Amino acid sequence: MKILALIFTLIAFTGLGQSEEYKKMLKEYYNDFPTISPADAKRKLNTKGVYFLDARPKAEFNVSHLQKAVQVGYDDFDVNAVRFIPKDAEIIVYCSIGARSQTVGEKLKKAGYTNVKNLYGGLFHWININYPLVDSKGKTTTKIHGYSKEWGKWIKNGSVVY
Repeated sequence: MKILALIFTLIAFTGLGQSEEYKKMLKEYYNDFPTISPADAKRKLNTKGVYFLDARPKAEFNVSHLQKAVQVGYDDFDVNAVRFIPKDAEIIVYCSIGARSQTVGEKLKKAGYTNVKNLYGGLFHWININYPLVDSKGKTTTKIHGYSKEWGKWIKNGSVVY
């Protein structure tokens, strides 16, 4: 019985609980841009010199986001908004699934940032493996913005809002 519990814990924390259907969908949106796993990103959340950028609109960010993340948007993203970040700093960009953040990451690389990664699977994958999110007041939450009903179907854990 203990072995079975250990197996389920390992599956949950390694991200193997992500459905094959979700992985297949992500392949349609991802190119060869560097990614970072949720587990590796989580270990860096409180690391000095690592910057987390949220490529979603303010309304989505306000529902929930990664602790200490900076909201930079997508449609209105301006590389000048992150000029405070050193060009060689580690930057982890994320959005709902990773498509918008990949585009923002590409813009950062074109602007001379050298260590930019996209959070693999985005916040949907993050919440599905029960990793923590905070709301606009910095309090832990299980709420997550689903972007739309079509995209919200990928969220299996947490409370979806639109």
